[in-house]
Formats: sequence, C-alpha cells, structure tokens
Amino acid sequence: MTDLTQTSDFVRTARAISDQETLRTLFDLGRRVMSVLSLEELLETIPRLIERLIHFDAFAIYMLDGAGTGLHVDYSIGYPTGVAESIRLAIGEGLVGMAVQDRRAMLVNDLENDPYYKGYVPGMRASIVVPLVYRTRTIGALNILSAHRHAFTEKDLAIVRQFGVHAATALENARLYTNAAKNAQVFESLLEISREVSSILDVDLLFERIAAVTRKVIDYKAFAIMLMDASSKRLEIKHLASPYGVNEKVTSIELGQGVTGYAALHKEVVVVGDVREDPRYIELFDTITSEMAVPLIYQGDCIGVLDLSTEERDAFDAHEVEFATLLGGQFAIAIQNARLYHELSTNQARIERELRFAQRVQAALLPQEVPSRIRGLDIAARFDAARELGGDFHDYLDPLANQLVVALGDVSGKGVPAALYAAFASELVRSRTFRKRYMPTAITPATVLQVVNTILHERQLEEMYCTLCYSLFDVKRRTVTMSNSGVPYPLKMSASGEITWLDVTGVPLGSFPAIEYDECVVPYAKGDVFLFYSDGVSEAMDADGDEFGRERIAEVMQAQRGKTAREIVDAIFVAIEAFRGDAEQNDDITALAVRAL
Repeated sequence: MTDLTQTSDFVRTARAISDQETLRTLFDLGRRVMSVLSLEELLETIPRLIERLIHFDAFAIYMLDGAGTGLHVDYSIGYPTGVAESIRLAIGEGLVGMAVQDRRAMLVNDLENDPYYKGYVPGMRASIVVPLVYRTRTIGALNILSAHRHAFTEKDLAIVRQFGVHAATALENARLYTNAAKNAQVFESLLEISREVSSILDVDLLFERIAAVTRKVIDYKAFAIMLMDASSKRLEIKHLASPYGVNEKVTSIELGQGVTGYAALHKEVVVVGDVREDPRYIELFDTITSEMAVPLIYQGDCIGVLDLSTEERDAFDAHEVEFATLLGGQFAIAIQNARLYHELSTNQARIERELRFAQRVQAALLPQEVPSRIRGLDIAARFDAARELGGDFHDYLDPLANQLVVALGDVSGKGVPAALYAAFASELVRSRTFRKRYMPTAITPATVLQVVNTILHERQLEEMYCTLCYSLFDVKRRTVTMSNSGVPYPLKMSASGEITWLDVTGVPLGSFPAIEYDECVVPYAKGDVFLFYSDGVSEAMDADGDEFGRERIAEVMQAQRGKTAREIVDAIFVAIEAFRGDAEQNDDITALAVRAL
C-alpha cells in the first residue's frame, strides 16, 4: 500500500508529475470542475474529467454525513445495482474510511490480498483512494477502482490527489451554493474570480490579479499577499497594494506573531475591528484601523495569508468574511499551481541548458578531421541523435605512421545514459589504441576489443552494453584489419561497383568477461569504398514499420559510385529521410565512409 500524506508540499507533486503537458491538462480540468456550481452536475462531472487522465472500471464519491462520523456514497459508476446506495462506512473502516481518518491518499494494486478492502464491486484488483480536504476539514473521498492488478502508478496517485484538491473546493462551493441560493450574485462573482485567477500561471501576474479581483467584492485600503517560508517559518510579503508605499522595517512576520501570524498558525480567519485595541497588531501603516487576515490553506497546510486593511473601524462584516474565506481557498490553489508550474519551468530550463552544453561536449568528442599524417584515404562521417543526446560514437586514430584506426560504436539505449556510456567507451578505445602498456600483446583490433570488453564488464553496468567495429587501415600495405562486436556488417564497394558485406561477428562489449574476438584482413585498391554504420541506418523505419534494410544501403552506395566520402554519407542520410517520411526517428544514426585514393 502506497500513501501520500497531506503534509507533502507541491515539490513532491512536481517530481511525481514531471511533464508540463500533464500539468496543463490537470490545471485545465481543475478549472473546469471549479466552474460547476450545481452539486448534481458536479458529481457527474468529476469522474468524467478524471477519466481523461486515468482509465478506471468503477468509481465512487464518498461524502461525510452531517455529524461527521460516517461516510456514504453520493455518486458511483460501475457498482452493482443498489450497492452504492446502501454503503455506510464508519471513519477508519475499510480503505476509504482509513484514508479519511488518516487524511492520506492510498494506492493499492493488489486488492485481493488487502485485508481492508470491502469488495463492494466484484472483480476489482486495484484502487486509488484520495481524501477530499477543504481547508482544514475532510469532507469525503474519491475512490477509483480497476479490474487489473497493478493498473495504477505513483503518477496516477499524484494526479488524482492534485485533482482532489480542486474537487474538494468545488464540492464545498457547490454545497454552499445549493444551501444559500439567496447569495447567487455572490457566487457568480466567485465563479468569475475563480476562472480568472486559476488560468494564470505567472506568479507575479497572479498576485496582481488577486489584488485586483478582491477589490471588486471587498473594499480595502491596503492589501498584502504573504507566503510562508518553510525553512524560517516566517510569512514573507510577496505583494503589496497600498497607497502608503512600502514599510521597509517590516518585510516578514514570524509564525504566530501579529494578526497575520496568528491567522497562519491557527488556520482561521482573523477580523479585528480596531487594531489599536488588539495587542497582536504589528503596525505597518499608522492610519489603519480595521484588519482581516485570511489564511491560504492548501491540502491542510497554511501556505500564506491574505491581509486586507482599511482606515474605517469595523469595516468588514460577516458577509465579507465568508466571501474572503471562499476566495482564500481559490487563491491558495491558484498560487500553488503557479508555483508548481514555475518550479517545473525552472527545472526544465535548467535541464535544457545542461542538455545544450552536453550536446556541445558530445560534438567536441567526435573527430573534427582526419589525422594530418594520413594520406591516401578520403573519410567522412555523419551522426544524428534520436534525442538531444545519443549513444553512437566514432573516431579516427593514427597509432603509427601509415596506419589509421576507424572506430564506430553504438551503445544500448538513448539519451543521457547512453551518451555518458558512449563517452566512456570512446575514451577507452582511444586510450587502448595509443597506450601500449595496457595491452597484453601487440595492438590489434581484436586485442583492443578484448581489453575494452574486460574493463566495461568490470564496471558492472549490466543494463548497458556497447557494440563496436574497430578497423585498422594500413595505408602502405593497402589492407584493413577488422574486428567487430555486434555493429551491423560493414560494406565494401569496389571501384567497379561490386558490393561485399564483411561478415565479422562478435559479442557486444561489457556483456561477458574474458571474450576473445575474431579478426579479418581485407585488401583494398584505389576507388574501393568501405561503409561503416550503426543499426539506426539499417533499422530506420517508415510509417508502416518497414525497415530501410541492407538492400537500400547497397542501392544508395552503387548510385554514388565514384563520389567522395562526404557525398556518399550525405546520400545515405537523404535516402533515410525520404524513406522514413513522417515517421519519427527511432534510433541514433551514424554513417562513416572510407574511400581509397
């Protein structure tokens, strides 16, 4: 059983719901549910909106009875006829009763073995229960059921929990609206304000709009938004709307101190008719007489305070206090949504900066030119990552005069882990090519692969492996000695256009210890071309799932007979892009051509 306690802050939610598209959808659904003030319509709307994000087979909205001692089902989907209507749960009874009693969200993916599950709906295997908390009161719970074991994830739990914040406020608003039809005009204003502020995700703009829309319904002279600093336990003034300017002596207030600190500590609205007669008052402006402090309650925690003040005595009546209380609930959600969005945007911007830098680093690790002392070979390569970073790599090395090593590797996976592993493997290849003292025998392609395999396997990254084709060109003897650990077979095209696939096999590097690798020696003549490529070339797919394949590679090569290495490589990429069409690139792509001059 997994639970998320009500004291978790919005950062935990940001980590659980890591993509902005889901958050935008969640915020949009929150705005939609908050716009429904008919209780009957709201009960039907809540599961319909949840189903846009999470599939379920049964659903129920439990509400506390008038005495606050039991739970009944107000709305259900998928329950047998007559069952939901007869359900009565004591607080602490069953999964739902426990969630309400402990005020915690629960994820159970194996109901058959859970002793607390009541089994009202036969065949259900997984459940999410989220208590509905309005300000500091638990008013009910959402219960989502699936017929599939392990149907729900931690992300689903975080999504329903976040949606439950909106649903609880909407249900309470609908209840008040239903019970107080005479205040229809007030709630119409509340709806308008809710729609306006809930759509703003820029924190500074949100503060400005909160001050403006509050003035429409509650007259004030000075208005402040104060947010709680979790580390210092102080209320910090984040926004001030006042004709008196800024009091630089008071920028924050300790929890429990002053009218605002008292409201935050006790999580209740505090109204002072004459601050001169209240010892709690901390003077910001000497002309203020009346003050109202409204705690901003989010999931049971006070995240801040709205502070309204005027120059008139007893300026705030019961009607305005009730309205301010409702506004506080709306504003708390809007502020946390904006802060959550800001947190994710900041993290995303940082990640994007780091990825851009990593791309530059990866590009710098790839060879920029052929070693200057090598003559008689025309070489070109091209790399295109499927994501921001890729796991393919290649290098040109000249360990001795008249020798050129061409290495092409492909690491399992994609993205950052593959790029890091590729950088490590590439450096191993380079160091083992030049530093003879690490080699057990003379430098050959097979011994290089053997040593690199041993080192990678010792690192015990079982989920990662690397394929590598290591080719040693002897320009003087006009031969290439080749060893391969799983890269697709290289291709040799003679000057006359004859295609030969070089069948050299081997176990991927890092998979097993003490592996020996085979070698083959291939002579070449003027005009011959060797093509080395990663499986992203041969396995590139079109929209129908068909692969580019070796036959198309050979056709492109023959069409480019007599062309430069650069023209050949570019032609390979052009052909792949034309073949793929609108289909997404599913793997990193590297092609490297060596033409004998």
